[in-house]
Amino acid sequence: MKTDFKFSNLLGTVYSRGNVVFTPDGNSLLSPVGNRVSVFNLVKNTSYTLPFAHRKNITHLGLTGNGQLLLSIDEDGRAILTLFPRRISIYHFSFKGPVSALAFSPNGRYFVVGVGKRVQAWRTPNTPGADGNGELEFAPFILHRDLGGHFDEVRHLSWSGDSRFFISSSRDLTARLWSLNPEEGFEPTVLSGHRQQVRAAWFSSNQELIYTVSEDGALFRWEFTTRTPRNGEEQDTIEEGDDERWRIVKKDFFMQNARLKCAAFHPRTNLLTVCFNNGLFSIYELPSFSNIHSLSMASSPISAVAINPTGEWLALASSKTAQLLVWEHTSESNILKQSSHLDNPTTLSYSPDSSRIITGSDDGLIKIWDTSSGFHITTFTEHTSSVTASTYSSRGNILFTASLDGSVRAWDMLRYRNFRTFTAPTRLSFSSLALDPSAEVVCAGSHDSFDIHLWSVQTGALLDQLSGHEGPISTLAFTPDGRSLISGSWDRTIRIWSVFDRSQTSEVLQLTSDILCIAISPNSTQLAASTLDGQLTFWSLQNSTQESGLAARRDVSGGRTLTSRRTAASSPGTKSFTTITYSADGSCLLAAGNSKYICLYSISTLTLIKKFTVSTNLSLDGTQEFLNSRAILSNGLPEGMLDSEGEASDLEDRIDRSLPGASRGKDATSRTIKPQVRVTAVQFASTGRSFCAASTEGLLIYSLDSASGAGEEDFDPFDLDIDTTPQNILALLARQPEPEYLRALIMAFRLSDAGLVQKCYEAVPYTSIPLIVRALPRVYLSKLLQLIAAQMENTPHLEFHLRWLTEVIGVHGACIKERRAQYASEIRAVLKGVDGTGRMVRSLSERNGFEVGYLLSQREASKRKQEQVVMQLEPNGEHGGSDEAMLEDGDGDGDGEWQGLD
Repeated sequence: MKTDFKFSNLLGTVYSRGNVVFTPDGNSLLSPVGNRVSVFNLVKNTSYTLPFAHRKNITHLGLTGNGQLLLSIDEDGRAILTLFPRRISIYHFSFKGPVSALAFSPNGRYFVVGVGKRVQAWRTPNTPGADGNGELEFAPFILHRDLGGHFDEVRHLSWSGDSRFFISSSRDLTARLWSLNPEEGFEPTVLSGHRQQVRAAWFSSNQELIYTVSEDGALFRWEFTTRTPRNGEEQDTIEEGDDERWRIVKKDFFMQNARLKCAAFHPRTNLLTVCFNNGLFSIYELPSFSNIHSLSMASSPISAVAINPTGEWLALASSKTAQLLVWEHTSESNILKQSSHLDNPTTLSYSPDSSRIITGSDDGLIKIWDTSSGFHITTFTEHTSSVTASTYSSRGNILFTASLDGSVRAWDMLRYRNFRTFTAPTRLSFSSLALDPSAEVVCAGSHDSFDIHLWSVQTGALLDQLSGHEGPISTLAFTPDGRSLISGSWDRTIRIWSVFDRSQTSEVLQLTSDILCIAISPNSTQLAASTLDGQLTFWSLQNSTQESGLAARRDVSGGRTLTSRRTAASSPGTKSFTTITYSADGSCLLAAGNSKYICLYSISTLTLIKKFTVSTNLSLDGTQEFLNSRAILSNGLPEGMLDSEGEASDLEDRIDRSLPGASRGKDATSRTIKPQVRVTAVQFASTGRSFCAASTEGLLIYSLDSASGAGEEDFDPFDLDIDTTPQNILALLARQPEPEYLRALIMAFRLSDAGLVQKCYEAVPYTSIPLIVRALPRVYLSKLLQLIAAQMENTPHLEFHLRWLTEVIGVHGACIKERRAQYASEIRAVLKGVDGTGRMVRSLSERNGFEVGYLLSQREASKRKQEQVVMQLEPNGEHGGSDEAMLEDGDGDGDGEWQGLD
């Protein structure tokens, strides 16, 4: 089994905090998710996560006008510069302090940031192929100007259309107008008059007007005008320089009983979008200030808003409810509506075909995620308490979930509804769940009772209660062959039940510590158990004897909490695995727990193969290994334990509305401490090519397929030589009289340049495809299959792609069949492309059939009309009997002219 799993995608979380950004073409949306960036393609309905990660949560995103460079900044002001089309981070930089605002100039040559009270203008780093010399710089971040004048934090920055001026909005109730370079006759201008902090300010499209909005819902329109003389004042008495300046020419108010949280303005369409802390957002047309729409996204505040370049789509994000919405105001419809769990996920289940992932959370919600697109499909809300366990039927049409609300529910995954609910005679909180392979019997265990409850899936009746354990039941599992039910308990025993025998006897396996989780191998011959003392024990199910054991305390321990006085290696809370699972072939065991590590073990050698780090985000608790003495204050407490919310400047933010003794306050989603990193569930996909982990960060998918979620192959420099260059590849294609298509294609595969690969692929003549496929080395077979699958989805050359695919299957079909596990992802991608092509051809044929039918009906209607005309022209009103009438022409020569379709 291959073990080179790499991070592929992040599901389960769509937005955490910060701003959202549209790409220049308006087809994709960038959203910060913790310390990572997720990209949602709104046209193809897919999503992926960029491979880099910050040290803390991301607060600001900025994208250049040409979409080449992405600048992401975290809470500490540390920035990562990314080549966005290639998804490669190329530079790290620190702004020496938290950044409160970021904006790129329209021409992309400069960007401004707000660092505390100061405004800094920086030059945008050069990129190859961009304007200028096109060379990478040794020190790409060059400070252009450092401006000061504000008395409080800068909250918003915006540029003029010509990239010469920019406006900064601050919490000191003012906005200031700056110039990028010294301008003759220009002086920095202060725009004051608001009674609360200025949230944002923008230029109009012609740069003759400035709009500013404040937190109290006031919109001021500024214009560069000449002051008119007052009563009794002569024009000559007005001092020079006081006659022309930016003045308030109009004041408008939104009249909402709520505070304005964020706003966005689109100069081309003059549309202003304002969002409030009660979840309401409104669209106004300026300068007439006419309200176009007023809708509510949620009851929680809207944290960020963005408008795509064409002004048609609005992106709205809420950090409290973790929602992301893209709304088209012209059609009043949702383009994208995604939401995350309000709390950490507690359980996950792969569908049998690995196309869906089911997650349950402490918020009582059950969500379905599509693994190929990364989008959330639907949500089940019937459970009223935390969802603790879930499992799929072998056919994939039924889902079973257990909850602390005392119910086990069965869900129809074809109609997405709850069709059966199982309950116990007494009120219990179920914590574990198991389903037999035939999906006829479902059983559940509880921490409140020591019995196992069994129900019939067809009737919903309680069949039996299995007694024997002397402690709470922590885990349940059926063997894959369906012969036995295995249960683990805190009484330090594992029981093997023969539930389908008349005697219903149980066999006891004694261990030395409390049982946390069990897993059964796919061939039903081995049992693995994780105990509280950090041991992994392996038992034979055939003779009920212990085969081997593994001490994993050192492997799982990692990350100290904020209040811990010990290092991660000495912390007692991360010394055991709470979830374990076998791989698809049973050769490896995946284990995780209340730490930041996921461990992969080999069953045969009992060795640690690989260790995956879930997160290095310092905004989470439990990611640091050692105690930082510099973060300890004079009172002996860590710096992170200080409550900064009580020092907010706004009165509404300082009021404590939590009840006495309550740990979470009035809102179930509010936190008083940092969330602690942990993994609650892990599971392998049925194909064995990927596995998923439910963690504090969301659903982390690790895959063997390097192109999964990334869209491109990884670049491997060891395949290159001095002659493998783009220029040589193009020269091979243009060589006369015989271009070397095969050599050019192989060199393009080595460079892994998508543009070059597509050019070489499409340059191959139709008749030369069989020769190219037969001579292609098998080491490039996987890349060729991925290329064909991608081209079938993106380009219209149907017969060309099918010819390639036919030759590949005919020549290399035997090799692909022998190594089906190695080419599983490529075959799935090709099948997806073939299905898409078939659907497109069918839709085109149906459309053509409708058009042909319409044309034929028009022909019949034209014939009937001609017949009516002939009947009206005949004197006796009788028809001559032919389908087309011969009418005399007007020249009187008697020769007629045929009137018909011709």
